[in-house]
Parts: sequence; C-alpha cells; structure tokens
Amino acid sequence: MIAACPPLDRNSRYCNLVQCEHFAEQCVVAQAAGRTIGWVSGHRPPTDPGALFIWQVAVAPGGRGKRLASRMIDDLLARPAQLDVTHLVTTITEDNAASWRLFGGLARDWNATLERRPLFERETHFDGENATEHLVRIAPIHRPTLFNQRG
Repeated sequence: MIAACPPLDRNSRYCNLVQCEHFAEQCVVAQAAGRTIGWVSGHRPPTDPGALFIWQVAVAPGGRGKRLASRMIDDLLARPAQLDVTHLVTTITEDNAASWRLFGGLARDWNATLERRPLFERETHFDGENATEHLVRIAPIHRPTLFNQRG
C-alpha cells in the first residue's frame, strides 16, 4: 500500500513489520471489505516524551475523501498509550500537498498551532538527492476538544 501512495518512502516489509511489532500502540490499520485501505505508523520519541511522532500516513484510493487519515490519527491519540501526549510531530516535504492539508486540518480541528521549520535539509543531509524535510509540530492537544470534534 505504501508503494501505491507516493510520495511516501518505500520501506522494506521488514521495516513495517518491526514498526507494528515495536510500536503497535502507535500504528493503526483501517480495513474495509477485508482490504487494507489505511495505514498510519508512528512512535513516541524517547527524547520528547510528550510527543507522538507520525512517520507515515497512507490511504488507498478507495478510502480517500472520507477523512480516514484524520480519524486514524484521532484513534491513535485516544489510546491509553497516548494519554500523556501533549503535541504531535511529523516531517513533511514542501511539495507534499496532501500531508500539509491533513496536518493543517488537524491543527485547525484541534484549535492548535502548527509550527514548522526545516529539519533535514536537501544539501546538508541528503546530498541534494531528497527534498528538505520540515519538522511540523502541532500543539497543544486538548483532549476534550479533540475527541468531541469527530464522531
């Protein structure tokens, strides 16, 4: 499914299985009619204990336009393992319009602030081979607001 959702990085199946094994509480799969139509993977960075880092969000064509990505992230935040999360972080390249819409919409829905800054730069970190990844931080996450927004 990741391969069918450019511009996501195509990690090995092994990498995705390790994510599911080690970070099960920070991953979610959405299915419809026995098919996987959505995937969100993340983790809790040890150096930022109040954060939930979202690594990848993928929604198959049949699941698009239904706020599935937002609902999967809300589901992750509603889990007991995330009760102490105060902010969400991710990285996004400048040209990833879908991710900017998703995370901008989450910040708006949560009445939170979206901050961004370059984190890994094209020339410095990627020898010009990949686009700059911007660190995105959405905070604060207010639990009553968050879970009363969507049904």
